[in-house]
Amino acid sequence: MNKKFIIIPSIIILILLITLISIKVYKNYQIKHAVIIVELQEPLETEFLSKVKVSDFIVNINGKIVDDYTIDTTKVGPKKIKFTYINDDNIKLNQEYILNIKDTTAPIVWLSGSYSVTVGSEINLLDKIMCGDNYDANPVCEIIGDYDMNTANTYPLTFKATDSSGNVTEKKFNLYVRKPSTGGGSSSPSTPSPKTEFSDVIANYKTANTEIGLDISEFQGVVDFNKLKEAGVEFVILRVGSTHGIKGDYFVDAKFHENIKKANKAGMPVGVYFYSYANSKEKAIKDAKWILNEIKGYKVDLPIAFDWENWSFYNEFNLSFFGLTDMANAFLDTFKDAGYDGMLYSSKTYLEQIWLETPYPVWLAHYTKQTSYKGDYSYWQLCSNGHVSGINGDVDINIRYK
Repeated sequence: MNKKFIIIPSIIILILLITLISIKVYKNYQIKHAVIIVELQEPLETEFLSKVKVSDFIVNINGKIVDDYTIDTTKVGPKKIKFTYINDDNIKLNQEYILNIKDTTAPIVWLSGSYSVTVGSEINLLDKIMCGDNYDANPVCEIIGDYDMNTANTYPLTFKATDSSGNVTEKKFNLYVRKPSTGGGSSSPSTPSPKTEFSDVIANYKTANTEIGLDISEFQGVVDFNKLKEAGVEFVILRVGSTHGIKGDYFVDAKFHENIKKANKAGMPVGVYFYSYANSKEKAIKDAKWILNEIKGYKVDLPIAFDWENWSFYNEFNLSFFGLTDMANAFLDTFKDAGYDGMLYSSKTYLEQIWLETPYPVWLAHYTKQTSYKGDYSYWQLCSNGHVSGINGDVDINIRYK
């Protein structure tokens, strides 16, 4: 090969290398001598789960941030925040600051002014009295004061809960240790339980923007879906199943497959719910995958609900409120990925005090004529004593908001 043709490409490559090196040297020179004005807020701190961006902690900057991203505040402690900005001289500069994420929310102790047991009770109060925290999965819980489960008396005590950030909740209460009731005396005649007629709910709540429906499980027995339609039922939410406790096996609601076949045949929109004992994201996802297998082949038009109500033994789950909500989101994310809608079911009290914000719709349980719940909700379960043609016995009545 002619040496002339070898030399020319080599010269071109050399020129390109020299050019690249020169550009890099120039850029380094620019950065080294660049005017940097980044004045930070003091103190540099924010709350756990706060919605903040990089710029929220910069009070003055000579330029524009390239990516003013939302900071992940799901972990308490110091966090290095890196960002890039272009200054007024059009020089791109990398900067960082340390943000302290703190938790100032005290634990919740689910306890009124008194707690009653019978003499000889083997109840462990620390297990039975709910004690939870927004961030700490295992706050330190203790009962201050002396008491004797074997001696009838009234014991003034204090329940104290301390989380990992040092936040403290103290609740004074009286422990009543009572002698077992001996019975006796005359009993008054029982009065029939009040019923909520489905027709009355239609009259009071049906509008152009609402639909009235039911949630149904095996406890409603054999259901006549044609009669439900004639009565004006516009949708049903069916229990698909549950597990036998935290570590128990899955089971399908004894009437689920029968009910969903009938509802589909009647052309009635269907949603489903699952009573979960999940204690981790992994278990919640496993629950969701089990449900996906059970509803395969059926028409499910409405959301799949996460129903978690293990409040009486919450302490056994070792979950913070953030962990609980994150677990619910993982359950519902699984359905979103599979092309279904999802929602969170819970009662007003727990929605207000325990559950944290979720991107999914809420199915509110509040048995009243007019709810005082201030949060957003897409479904409202307004009673459990509903009466409608097609079902023998009580049933939950729900309103769906379009």
